[in-house]
Parts: sequence; structure tokens; C-alpha cells
Amino acid sequence: MDIDNIECVSSSDGIEDDEIHHHHHPVNQRHLYPLKTHNKNIIIGSVPGIAPATSVHELLECPVCTNSMYPPIHQCPNGHTLCSTCKTRVHNRCPTCRQELGDIRCLALEKVAESLELPCKYYTLGCPDIFPYYSKLKHEAVCNFRPYSCPYAGSECAVNGDIPFLVSHLRDDHKVDMHSGCTFNHRYVKSNPREVENATWMLTVFHCFGQYFCLHFEAFQLGMAPVYMAFLRFMGDEADARNYSYSLEVGGNGRKLTWEGTPRSIRDSHRKVRDSHDGLIIQRNMALFFSGGDRKELKLRVTGRIWKEQQNSDAGVCIPNLCS
Repeated sequence: MDIDNIECVSSSDGIEDDEIHHHHHPVNQRHLYPLKTHNKNIIIGSVPGIAPATSVHELLECPVCTNSMYPPIHQCPNGHTLCSTCKTRVHNRCPTCRQELGDIRCLALEKVAESLELPCKYYTLGCPDIFPYYSKLKHEAVCNFRPYSCPYAGSECAVNGDIPFLVSHLRDDHKVDMHSGCTFNHRYVKSNPREVENATWMLTVFHCFGQYFCLHFEAFQLGMAPVYMAFLRFMGDEADARNYSYSLEVGGNGRKLTWEGTPRSIRDSHRKVRDSHDGLIIQRNMALFFSGGDRKELKLRVTGRIWKEQQNSDAGVCIPNLCS
């Protein structure tokens, strides 16, 4: 957001350098993992992210798109295989020998795939599970160990990784403000609030309760007029996000708006959260009323806090745990 002035007051200075750790996974070290079938185990040497040569895994890799193949698996008269999606891409010509593909199914390879059990592709990130070949992809789409996408939405950043890596990435590459503490007090000033481009925004990262939270404040066009929105995202999975709550408040001239909710996980995209309006929304007329003066300059003060819900074992209800 083209904000002329921003003030942020937090409970302490910033995130200490030793709180952020890079996770490096060596790519030149060979790993051994079991490739199981119903009859026996085969040990295959592998470099993370690179298919081992002459392995069953390589045989099941489409030579065109390099994705794992699932039935129907097609083959040419010379025995070269490819997936059904790429069969139409290559205009029914084998990409290896240029023979016409026809409608030959490689039933033997389909049977081999059916008998395999493979580790999740995120095993180097900590996933310990092994799955039948045909259910492996379904698991990987929701695996808790899969990398997170960078929550810095304004640049459509393609970086992904674990949480410590993304925190460092936001601080070093995007120059995002980092603050420690579970309360915040932001003042947003804009000289001409009517000049609002779609999806202009600000991002601040907060560290509390041993977790990281992304506070978004932005303006975007809703109908004929811009609105201002603030919301919080949790840097972790949805199940863990539900352990926390937050509140936001904005006001002026004897009026105020408040919002209380549960932070959304960064597994949900920035656009998905914004378009769901799951946060504090301030219409332009109300924002100018809060700003006071001649209603020509935007001056909004947004305050808030984050707390952790704790289970009361005696009463069976959640009680807030406020940080000091």
C-alpha cells in the first residue's frame, strides 16, 4: 500500500537473530530408503529431489512431463511408455522413437505400480510415512510436512520452505518489520485515501508464544469504493492455528470497530482470506470519520492482541492465556 507514514509500537524490539534458524538439506548426500512391494523390499540409493537411475521409480516417471504415471499407462510398439495426459500432447507419436503410439496399454507396469509402496516425497523434511503408489499423491497434497508458500502476497513470491526459513526470507528479502510480543499498535497515514489501487497492502510479522503471525493491513476496491481490511494469519497448519485467537480495534471521534476471530493458516492463500472478508473491514466513509479533521487524509490507528486458548481440564472449556 502506498502509505505515507507507518508507526508500529510493540512490546519489545525485534526478533532476536538466534531465534531464527535456517534448515539446510544437503543435496550431495546419498540416502537409502526402502521401496516396498507386496513380495519383497528393494533398497534404492537416492539423492533428494532426483530420481535414481535405472530404478522402478524412474520407470514410472513420464519422459515428457516427468510426473509419476498412473493408469492408463501407454506404450509404443518398441516399449517406450508415457502418461495418458502427454499422449495427446505428442499427437500420438512416441517422444523417444517417434513411432505411432496407437492404443497399447502397458499393463505390466501398471501392475508393478499397484504393488509398490513408496515414502512420501517430503521424507527429507520429516514425513515418516510410506504409502501405496496410487495413494501417495493424495497424501502429498495434504502432507503436514510439505513446504509453506511465502505469505508476502504483494510480489507473488514463489519461494517456499519451512517456517524458520520463511521468517528469515521475509526479514532479509522482503524487509518485513519483525516484532516480538502479543500486542500491537499501528498507525496508518495516507495523504489521499481516494487514490487506492487494488490489493495495496502492508505486512508485519509478530513472534509470540513461540509462534509467528502475519498481520496484514490493506486497501482494495470493493464495488465502487475502496475498503480497508486488517487480518491475521498463522505461520503454521490450520489445526495449530485454532489454538490461538486475536482481536483488532480501530476507532476515533467516540466510535470504534472491533473484530475478534481465529487466525487463518498461511496454508490458505492471502487472496482466499482477503476475498472471504475474514477480518476487520472498514468502509472508506467510516475510515475518514475515524480520521477526523477535514476528512481528506486517512489516519487510522489499529490496535490488537493475540492470545492462546488453553483447555481447562476441570471445566472442559477453553480459557484465554494472555502473554504479559
